[in-house]
Amino acid sequence: MRTLQEMLESSIIVIDKPAGPSSHQVTSWVADILGTERTGHSGTLDPAVSGVLPIGTGYAVRALDVMNYLPKGYVCVMRFHSDVTPSSVDEMFGRFTGRIYQLPPVRSAVRRERRIREIYSLHLLESRDRLFLFTVTCQAGTYIRTLCRDIGEAMCAGAQMEELRRTSAGPFTEQDAVTLQRLEDAVFYWKNGDERMLRSLLHPYERLLSSFPSIVLKDSAVDSICHGADLTVKGVSGINGTIRRGATIALFTRQGEGVAIARALMSGDSALNSGSGVVCDTLRVFMRPGTYPRFRKKQ
Repeated sequence: MRTLQEMLESSIIVIDKPAGPSSHQVTSWVADILGTERTGHSGTLDPAVSGVLPIGTGYAVRALDVMNYLPKGYVCVMRFHSDVTPSSVDEMFGRFTGRIYQLPPVRSAVRRERRIREIYSLHLLESRDRLFLFTVTCQAGTYIRTLCRDIGEAMCAGAQMEELRRTSAGPFTEQDAVTLQRLEDAVFYWKNGDERMLRSLLHPYERLLSSFPSIVLKDSAVDSICHGADLTVKGVSGINGTIRRGATIALFTRQGEGVAIARALMSGDSALNSGSGVVCDTLRVFMRPGTYPRFRKKQ
């Protein structure tokens, strides 16, 4: 088990961001509360948007890149500019489920060019007059404000996003999210000798990797991966899940520590049965080099 200090240097805290402050400001407040030098957030929420905001500390900031591969969930209130029926909106939701084209808003953090994004589900919850409450699960990088506008245009009625809350980001949900005040209380108890509350709020970055099929590394291969090397067949100890060529996979130690994410260059069967070859191309390393010896006798 990691010590609390080790967790503070490499964990994820899920904040229930309030409407008003920017994601950057909330992240800065978390750094001040914890007294940590390095923090970062995943998936910017507009100031007016509330909900699940994963914030990484120390080395875990690197792991937040994994969020780009994981879905996000929202609950949204959309206002139409003219009268529409619930049945017609529900039908349009069906047309917008799947792969769609999006043009990011004028005020956005990315280059404004048409992109393909995937909507995994759209579900109408209730409606009143021209207000429609719905849930959406979508690919990371989807703009819900743009989605509302595009649905309104497709229905020749016009629409806009009225209110938005993020309910999930990858494996983290509203049940994991805590207020800034609760985090501050946890730090107070910790400084007064009780670390239990703070420890319960710190999530190991391995939770982000649990969504991917994975390879278990031999101890002798870990430090090479930490230095950016690609994994060869000789470094494979085991495989969890189905690995296909080209898929994004996670690399773990035998003790369940997250090491990196990688792109598979061969299938899982080939990795286990081939005598030689490169199994995967290392994309992003999370573990500090030197955590495992560079050379280690086989166990």
